[in-house]
Amino acid sequence: MRLISLGPLAVAISRAGGIGFISAGTDVNDLEAHLQEASELIEQEPIEGASTSTLPIGVGFINWGADLNTSLQAVKRFRPAAVWFFAPHKNSDLVEWTHAMREATKGETKVWIQVGSVQDAHDAAKLCNPEVIVVQGSDAGGHGLERGAGIVSLFPETADALKEAGFEHVSLIAAGGITEGRGVSACLALGAEGVVMGTRFLASTEAQIAKGYQNVVLRARDGGVSTVRTKVYDILRGTTGWPQRIGGRGIINQSFLDAKDGNVTEENKQAYAEALRRGDLGWSSDGRLTAYAGTGVGMVDKLQPAREILEKIRRDVGEINSRLSV
Repeated sequence: MRLISLGPLAVAISRAGGIGFISAGTDVNDLEAHLQEASELIEQEPIEGASTSTLPIGVGFINWGADLNTSLQAVKRFRPAAVWFFAPHKNSDLVEWTHAMREATKGETKVWIQVGSVQDAHDAAKLCNPEVIVVQGSDAGGHGLERGAGIVSLFPETADALKEAGFEHVSLIAAGGITEGRGVSACLALGAEGVVMGTRFLASTEAQIAKGYQNVVLRARDGGVSTVRTKVYDILRGTTGWPQRIGGRGIINQSFLDAKDGNVTEENKQAYAEALRRGDLGWSSDGRLTAYAGTGVGMVDKLQPAREILEKIRRDVGEINSRLSV
């Protein structure tokens, strides 16, 4: 959701009862402008029940590339409710980020850390003592560990390990492949205090997303087969600073098919550059442009406002819970 979930989507999700995040990613040069936009939206229509001491949204950072000082300046000025850290070069890098953010906001901005393994969760808890750990299963779209488990096995093992190590006070949120009420209910049954959804909101009216990309998401089916985790898309896009153990899951396209065994040729790079010049047509049926999405993409078939998405999920979860309690 990097640079797709900006002020309008983050505010819409928070206004609907969730917590929305501005996905700043690695480029934080425009973060203050995005936070200013979100602040103005909230000022125009305050969010009922929201704290007045912080801005009722969060900000997500990809730590291998984001500049700490620039990020800190924006967080100190706007005081978002939460900051979300992901993908440092090494886990110990998050200590500086955590300390700096807490000091700048006097602890009012809560720290969320995304992990994809039991060991990473333990490291995050021990090094940073975050308020929230986001446990990301391998079905997640976008970037995650190239080797990892699905949320059904990863979440309970992580929860057990953290409890045994004395970190049961850290809230655990589930992520990866969750796009509708059944997935949410399943994660709550696993013990999650909440869930994260990214792919579903690619098909929200507030997402800052190219129409061609959005159309590919809406057309995709059989997400476990039609998506793949690979480094091919990062090579073609020039985003090659990711830690070696991380790859990006996206919808399979001609660029991937042409990259035999993951090898990207100059011809493939030139074809990708040409597809960029075609705009939305670069995501056509024989398209080449990257469309990051999780395996749950096959259940995303309708463009809706964020509020409608959340309201339907809540209704579905309620119906499931009622049925199971009989």
